Amino acid sequence: MTTSAASTYEAGIRYSQDGPVASVTLDRPDVLNAQTPAMWAELGNISRKLPGDVRVVIVRGEGRAFSAGLDLSVARGEGDSSLAELARLSPEESADRIAGFQDAFTWLRRPSLITIAAVQGHAIGAGFQLALNCDMRVLADDARFSMAEVTLGLVPDLGGTKRLTELVGPSRALEICVTGRRLPADEADRLGLATTVVPRDELDATVRDLTAAVLAAPAGAVAEIKALLAGAVTRSYDDQDRAEREAQTRRLRDLAGLE
Repeated sequence: MTTSAASTYEAGIRYSQDGPVASVTLDRPDVLNAQTPAMWAELGNISRKLPGDVRVVIVRGEGRAFSAGLDLSVARGEGDSSLAELARLSPEESADRIAGFQDAFTWLRRPSLITIAAVQGHAIGAGFQLALNCDMRVLADDARFSMAEVTLGLVPDLGGTKRLTELVGPSRALEICVTGRRLPADEADRLGLATTVVPRDELDATVRDLTAAVLAAPAGAVAEIKALLAGAVTRSYDDQDRAEREAQTRRLRDLAGLE
């Protein structure tokens, strides 16, 4: 197993790899894994350095919570990434800065990876969006989701709005975002936000079993299936049928050693 460098740890992120499985852990338990731009920069670094043999990425939070969202002490401070500083930038510069923040989240949608969020306790704002960017969300029964950006007069901007809308529909997504209310695990499960909900002491074992099931399937087939399903929402039936034909042709040729 390989483990994180010191710089990764100091940024509040732990990284480890065991064969084709990488684990990324938010590691600021004293502040419920509240997120900072330094953490996002390190998540981006991990995505760029991720070895090509990694097939599954597990995202976790150390301690009682997955993530309490944006660290307000940073957001309300005077640093380069504070809300006040972002407001002082030109619209183009501000958008570019936010695009860099988004990169820390959106790589989890990469077609070659299956990404799993193991969520316990609070997943608020940026924490909720981090989980949404993962392909699957395994929730402990004490998990709580909240899209709380509205309470700061802000909007969700870390890649979570499209996935949320796809999962629960536009009306429910709007209600979740504009109220900022807490969604307990059982409601998240009913709405389709959870892959499964398990007792807290079964969270790690459930994630291990799910990871093993993913790894038991051929990598090429898994990547094609993920791409097919990701595009299905916006394709017509005819276009989706065509995408299936093309994907199957690639799989047949690969299995025959012709690719």
